Amino acid sequence: MGELNQIQRIKNKLILAKNADNDLKVFGASSHQYTLGETVSIDEILSFENDYNIVLPEDYKAFLLHIGNGGISYANSAAGPGYGIYPLGKNTNELIYENDKQYLKEDCKLYPEMTDEFWADLNKNIEEDDDISTEDFEVELGKIFSGLLPVGTQGCTYYYALVLNGEFKGRIVNVDSDRQKPYFAFESNFLDWYERWLDQIMPESIMVTQPDLFKYTLSGLAGYILEVFFATENNDIKTECLNGILKKEKLDAATLDILEEQYQLSSGEIKKAILQILTKFDYERAKPRLISYSDESLLDVFQFVFWYAKDKSSDWLEVIKANIENIHDEETFSFCTYVLEAMNLDYAAIIVPFTYNKNEDIRVDAYYALGKLKNKSNYIDAFISGLNDESNRVIHIVLQALNGVEDKKLLKHYKMIAEKFPVEKDYILVNLNHRLKPFGLTNKTIKKINTDSEIDVNNSK
Repeated sequence: MGELNQIQRIKNKLILAKNADNDLKVFGASSHQYTLGETVSIDEILSFENDYNIVLPEDYKAFLLHIGNGGISYANSAAGPGYGIYPLGKNTNELIYENDKQYLKEDCKLYPEMTDEFWADLNKNIEEDDDISTEDFEVELGKIFSGLLPVGTQGCTYYYALVLNGEFKGRIVNVDSDRQKPYFAFESNFLDWYERWLDQIMPESIMVTQPDLFKYTLSGLAGYILEVFFATENNDIKTECLNGILKKEKLDAATLDILEEQYQLSSGEIKKAILQILTKFDYERAKPRLISYSDESLLDVFQFVFWYAKDKSSDWLEVIKANIENIHDEETFSFCTYVLEAMNLDYAAIIVPFTYNKNEDIRVDAYYALGKLKNKSNYIDAFISGLNDESNRVIHIVLQALNGVEDKKLLKHYKMIAEKFPVEKDYILVNLNHRLKPFGLTNKTIKKINTDSEIDVNNSK
């Protein structure tokens, strides 16, 4: 009875979702248009199961039997997450190109908390053998993606896959055919996952008109999500509750008051997730919390400000100056530059010292940020230092950053690069030639001139 109730809820929500998104702005909606084809028969399901020697998860079968199968989207997919849900038995070889019947019936090797090391080991034979044969490559793909039925695509190389066998049968996994590390959806079965997608589409204003319909997923009513949050001691569930709240379009003041109180009582990932919500929905309320949180994580503060309050970036100039000595990793530095760029000011005094950082990635980001300044020609000496960097990546980015700067002081260093790179490497010469073109030079002709003289290089060809 519970399953049928859920099926009816999903049918009702499909109608509500289509009406709520009548402009088809939700990702993939312009393709599937919330359309589903006719349901399948039990005989069709049994035929597929017998053909592949598998038993489909019950929730997935219930979807096909009672809600719909296929539609008008990519690969004739039905309405659903991404570009929709594949028709029964179609696109089974998206992850394993050959012999998918052999591997679909095997146990899935993936699990929700798998480590980076586990995933790397699973891919080891492919990654370490540059001369792997097509046949052996297929065998390795079979091992990696065994027991996974592709049920839809998110575009490019990203797919939704259903676990067919093993401990986590029935779960949805987000996978990449280019073998980035997969991650499991929170829900324990297909119907819960599908219903949550529908709830994510729905504005809270629609949910409150039919509250009994939206008390089942962690993307439903904010009040329901908070009930789940307070009813559990499991931090994973609490975090998932907060993720659901974060995806809302609006939150009322009462909900924000509750979350702010919880922020005071929380720590770790829970505290961080609440701060992200506060920043998104009420920046002024979050601002003092963000300032104090700078002592815990500059990266999180820079990210939240850049994502949700870019127009308030100038509030953070003094915080950046006060904490500049505490920035040691590339990601924190990158987001620091994003916030600085949003201030629309000359931030070179803050950035230039990082062009000498021992971390190559930081030097690259520093020169990239300098290259965005309108007055970058004032910092020729810093760019010259970059042109003489030991890293080809740095030289490459500096040449790109110097676009629009036509200072003859650079020619001596351009010539040194031309001599250092007699043939193309790391796209250095192509970028060098872009910088030389305004002077009427190329990487070959610059070697023939005396860049220390006062001659007019444009007439020296």
